[in-house]
Amino acid sequence: MASKPRKLYAFQWRGTTAKGAKVKGQLLAYNEQDARHSLTEQRVRIIKIKRRSPSSWVKRRNTANAKDITLFTRQMATMLEAGVPLGETLQLLKTGSKKAEMKLIIGQIYSHIEAGSSLSQAMKSSSTLFDQFYCDLVATGEQTGRLEQIFARICVYREKSEDTRSKVIKAMIYPGIVCSIAILVTIGMLLFVIPTFKDIFSSFNAELPWFTQKVLGVSDAIHDYGVYMLIGIILAALAFKTSYQKSYAFRLKASRFSLRIPILGDVLTKATLSRFTRTLATTFSAGIPLLNGLSAAGKTANNTYFKQVIEDVHKQTSGGRPLHRAIRETDAFPDMMIQMVMIGEESGALDDMLNKVAGLYEADVDNTVDNLGKILEPMIIVLLGVLIGSLVVAMYLPMFDLMSVMG
Repeated sequence: MASKPRKLYAFQWRGTTAKGAKVKGQLLAYNEQDARHSLTEQRVRIIKIKRRSPSSWVKRRNTANAKDITLFTRQMATMLEAGVPLGETLQLLKTGSKKAEMKLIIGQIYSHIEAGSSLSQAMKSSSTLFDQFYCDLVATGEQTGRLEQIFARICVYREKSEDTRSKVIKAMIYPGIVCSIAILVTIGMLLFVIPTFKDIFSSFNAELPWFTQKVLGVSDAIHDYGVYMLIGIILAALAFKTSYQKSYAFRLKASRFSLRIPILGDVLTKATLSRFTRTLATTFSAGIPLLNGLSAAGKTANNTYFKQVIEDVHKQTSGGRPLHRAIRETDAFPDMMIQMVMIGEESGALDDMLNKVAGLYEADVDNTVDNLGKILEPMIIVLLGVLIGSLVVAMYLPMFDLMSVMG
């Protein structure tokens, strides 16, 4: 079972060197035992050590993340391919790591291996950043004696997945920022600009146009009940978050709805399909059975709907049905992918075909994200035009009426 996430602490210490010189400093570790062990390795005799909470800045700079594990994987592949022994590789990577938590993780992996554990078990015990999929691939590499090749494949897989994920986030940020600015500008006009026109209109002593009355009504509502509206929006967001976390049915509906959003839904779908095919290709080419690969692919899918679909594919495939028929019956995969999987199964080159499918979808996601500005620009212009233009028209309609009456 994978270890639970651990918390970094700062340990302030004072001690003496082997030559008797007084030294002091601060280091980050999970617990006092790890801190003492690290100082012992540096040949420091500890006089006093005290645990403190590190600052948020220090903690953020020294906490390991997924990108650090990808870099570690690439370095492992390079050094093992160069013929450097595993133990020496780990020691070199520990010395070269800039983050304190990475030093701790690599040090624990080395200690577990020295105690007789396999590399995959050592990784699983050392950090939750090494998930089951990662550890299963490493275990396969240990069994086949192709550990350097497995690390190279894991690295390619992680780099592709992280690149696709960053592009999907980029695709969501642009329209999100534009829509947020449009809403804020509209609310600002309703709160600060429209009320000044209201004072002017009150001096007309005439009935205002219907559209102007409605806009003034919205302005008054936001001015009088804006705080309550904001509280309501916050409560609705919290309710959505709670329902998403606790209700599988709600999470399933939300994930299916996200795939139907114009443009963004298409990006999310292709990113999920590329991740699924890339995971399956990586496990299959590493020698892991197809059913185990499907289980791993289901766990790495970021969409609840596709997780359910992959579980259905796993059930059908475990019953003896070919993979291409199983994915066809779910009605969730495009025909092109089904055809290529079928060709791969019939030709015995399923991993190559899955990699090609993943490459096609990744390229499609790249192209969509790169051209997202051009795709959304007309929609954004229309949105801003409708919002701001409607307010401007509503404010000037009474003036037009007044001018016609005076004329």
